[in-house]
Amino acid sequence: MPKGLDIARAYWEAHGLPMLEEQFPELMPRVAAGLFGSGSECFGFDDDISRDHDFEPGFMLLLPGEDAVDRRAAFLLERAYAKLPKEFMGLSRAKLQPVGGPRRGVFRAADFFLEKTGAPDGVLTIGQWLSVPEYALAEAVNGEVFFDGPGDVTAIRARLAHYPEDVRKKRLAGHLLLMGQAGQYNYPRCLAHGEGGAAQLAAIEFARHAMRAVFLLNGVYQPYYKWAFRAMRGLPRLSLLAELMEYLISTDNDGELAASKRDVIEGVAADVISELRAQGLTRADCADLEKHAYSVNDSIADAQMRNLHVLAGAD
Repeated sequence: MPKGLDIARAYWEAHGLPMLEEQFPELMPRVAAGLFGSGSECFGFDDDISRDHDFEPGFMLLLPGEDAVDRRAAFLLERAYAKLPKEFMGLSRAKLQPVGGPRRGVFRAADFFLEKTGAPDGVLTIGQWLSVPEYALAEAVNGEVFFDGPGDVTAIRARLAHYPEDVRKKRLAGHLLLMGQAGQYNYPRCLAHGEGGAAQLAAIEFARHAMRAVFLLNGVYQPYYKWAFRAMRGLPRLSLLAELMEYLISTDNDGELAASKRDVIEGVAADVISELRAQGLTRADCADLEKHAYSVNDSIADAQMRNLHVLAGAD
């Protein structure tokens, strides 16, 4: 079964590009087209279940600013887009709302990137890099650009493609610290107190922050949580830890299982520390994740960012 992104590209090539070339040749240097943003199809994660909502043939047309010319161009493009074939590759298009549909149709590029990142041009401040949700950054750069007349959308996505190195380190330091607190410290203490529920929360917190650390060590954004495991299993580094994360959060904390989970937590920590060393991110020589967190933080080049609270980039 074709993936949603392949269907969108085929629909663009069959109907979108000819529409622009025949009806709006003067807009070709100003328009970008593609499919990215929200939706499993933009990550390539769609399957049969994905087709029960918001799944249709179509693409995004992105225009620049909001002057009178752009507003008229958007209006005319919306009308033309609405007239494109309603059936394609066995799928039906939903009725569009004004200014396109929720995920396909005509958009202003600045509005799209402003919604996702808080910056219409993709130029983020340090505060934004540390506070914009990671899944939103993933949605700004996923999917594919099929056509980009001015090159602006491609340039914005390139700007947003990865965390700046100091930001990556700041976020990584925070997640490493929280991994250590939850897994190496609080999990065994909760067990010792006989607090099984609290121990499970600690295991979940450890897994959550460990996964964030793994994505950062791979230099890519973690998508929305429901896709995190699927995305993690496809990473080039530490992908096998996904199975261990599932084990930690889906098993109870009695007897031998508790001992096993303590071993798994220490094993995951060891694997993460090994990758930190391989990337030259830590100088600490121990198994304590907290010490590695501060070592990573100490390697941040920008003094202002380095001196922010170690958890400034962790959410």
